[in-house]
Amino acid sequence: MRRISSLTRVAVGVASLALAATACGGTSDEGSDSSSESSGGKGLAIAYDVGGKGDQSFNDAAYAGLEKAKKEFGYQTQDIEPTDGETDADKEQRLSSLAKQGYNPVIGIGFAYAPALEATAKKYPKTSFGIVDSVVEGANVASLVFAEQESSYLAGVAAAKATKTNTVGFVGGVDVPLIHKFGAGFEQGVKDTNPKVTVLSQYLTQTAEEGGFSSPDKGKTAAEGQIEKKADVVYAAAGLSGQGVIEAASAAKVWAIGVDSDQYKQEALSKYKASILTSATKDVAKAVYNLAKSVEDGKPETGIVRGDLKSGEVGLADSNPAFKDDTAIQDAVAAAKEKIISGEIKVKTS
Repeated sequence: MRRISSLTRVAVGVASLALAATACGGTSDEGSDSSSESSGGKGLAIAYDVGGKGDQSFNDAAYAGLEKAKKEFGYQTQDIEPTDGETDADKEQRLSSLAKQGYNPVIGIGFAYAPALEATAKKYPKTSFGIVDSVVEGANVASLVFAEQESSYLAGVAAAKATKTNTVGFVGGVDVPLIHKFGAGFEQGVKDTNPKVTVLSQYLTQTAEEGGFSSPDKGKTAAEGQIEKKADVVYAAAGLSGQGVIEAASAAKVWAIGVDSDQYKQEALSKYKASILTSATKDVAKAVYNLAKSVEDGKPETGIVRGDLKSGEVGLADSNPAFKDDTAIQDAVAAAKEKIISGEIKVKTS
């Protein structure tokens, strides 16, 4: 618990610093409209989802994309943290401030930005906007979405092959359609591989405001409950809360499956990496970078930009030798991947 608490303190500290910066920038944006918008743009800005930078997962993947774009194009970037209890109006003010400052593109990381980004994009038609994990209509908006159910299906195949107790668990951060995709794909992958395996599922909260994506203690408690019921593989799709799931799995000497980023490689989770069998990844970094590059090239992405198994933008990480060297798991995952790409397997989203 000590390790997770320190991680959380770091995330909160970063959020506090960023909040101060956001408040300053937001004040100057009040009453702004598209007439004050910079048409030249000075680089990429991202606004983080709940959990913020340091989640070793979703938000950190977006930051990696920002860093790659910054290094390659040599322009200015900015990344802004969310605040506790913020409203859509707060998000809109944050996005508007970034656009007014001349950042282009401006990307909202997470479905919670949808209403705010739709409104802001209309105010700043010369700026390219992106949103990850949601679809927003707009001539200057790229909706960066992923087939999370496909990588989760593969995680389910791996879990069904790895379990010794015929019981596995799924911990979702928030009970919303996006996270249902992870759970549905995982359970289908498990059942298609071995119908005798029981899948225990739990969502930490009903809303993000209740901390489902930002509370490692909630994730740890949920995982401990599933492990007590004999789950020996636990898959978390819960942002920062997933760190608690991984800690619980490590303490119980069972397998955890990470999400979004290759969590086996995350330095902050190195203490637990031997227990991270694999991670169901989605290349948020690539999506963020690609949008920045399209703007840099003068041909901004717009509309729905989808990443899936076929495009290579979702998949399973194989950093852990225990996963990479297990022939049974590898063969089963490879066969399932081929069938999903060919359309033989249709993966459920709910």
